[in-house]
Amino acid sequence: MIAEKMKDMVKNSSAIRAMFEEGNKMAKIYGAENVYDFSLGNPNVPAPDAVKTAICDIISEEDPKVLHGYTNTNSGYLEVRNTVAKSLNRRFDTSFEGKNIVMTVGAAGGLNVILKTLLNPLDEVIVFSPYFGEYRSYVSNYDGVLVEISADTDTFQPKLSEFEAKITKKTKAVIVNTPNNPTGVVYSEDTICRISEILMQKQKEYGTEIYLISDEPYRELAYDGVKVPYLTQFYDNTIVVYSYSKSLSLPGERIGYLVIPDEVSESEEVLSAVNVANRILGFVNAPTLLQKAVARCIDEQTNIAYYDKNRKTLYEGLKACGFECVKPEGAFYLFMKSPIANEKKFCETAKKYHILLVPGSSFACPGYVRIAYCVSYETIVNSLPEFRRLAEEYF
Repeated sequence: MIAEKMKDMVKNSSAIRAMFEEGNKMAKIYGAENVYDFSLGNPNVPAPDAVKTAICDIISEEDPKVLHGYTNTNSGYLEVRNTVAKSLNRRFDTSFEGKNIVMTVGAAGGLNVILKTLLNPLDEVIVFSPYFGEYRSYVSNYDGVLVEISADTDTFQPKLSEFEAKITKKTKAVIVNTPNNPTGVVYSEDTICRISEILMQKQKEYGTEIYLISDEPYRELAYDGVKVPYLTQFYDNTIVVYSYSKSLSLPGERIGYLVIPDEVSESEEVLSAVNVANRILGFVNAPTLLQKAVARCIDEQTNIAYYDKNRKTLYEGLKACGFECVKPEGAFYLFMKSPIANEKKFCETAKKYHILLVPGSSFACPGYVRIAYCVSYETIVNSLPEFRRLAEEYF
């Protein structure tokens, strides 16, 4: 008999994955070119050529017994962490050292490591709706309590008055995801400043430490000159979670890092605990080959222009069909309002036209659907006539 907690998790298993698997089944029946699968944030853009070159060079140059062995510490190779720190300092005018960086098994691994490090049972973690649904499970893994801030569907910026009201003595962490999955919205600098001010006031009021966890796998995917604030510049108790899944199109390689600045309260103790958490959660250390590869490709970027072309074509096409949607500023997702209140029913109707969408209730924002436009441009173009046929059922 499986654990009681797992029964609920299995019952509420990811709608995104379920939709993706259904897309694979439909592709076998109708042909992949006739199925418009917008379910999964799986980059269609290949990794930069420099990544392949780096991997091949590293394999040919280094002793395999050393390369594929454990790292000296659970934090990862010091030279890699130094490279990451120098890159961040150059880009964001920070002053990190290698000791502030912990290489992780992607952003998901990093989030689990930091939540394991920080949470006592019943500690509260605040999230802003809509949010990545797996946050629920990550917080539950360590017996924390997820506290949701309802969505402002006009701007999809955080509702700061509700945020301030819901902070309690039990609040241990706040997760911020910008550019945001699922909306593509970038939280403004004014928003980040106000979040920071509220947290500083609440820390003083309650005499507690509240950590701001910046989950930012989409940092490099920003359009139209939009600036994505770097949160350690605004609030001392900030911990950054990063992944190369999107910036280098390496989601299956599971490589990322945590940034734990010296300004974080009791940062040395936090770093020591993070290393232990990395080990006892079973990650041990981040993949060694990929650590070295991303260090050699530290200045490489994915093809942002590709996603931007998809973004503009899809947004303009959906608006022309009569759909209401937020124009994404970052990431590779578009959040569209369902023409009916029951967006799950709308997603079922979309399947008649071989269009696969993810219901907004998966992100704690019913009445909307998420469209992942990290697909081929041809998929975008070919789907628009089907979206028009779908729209005709409602408008």
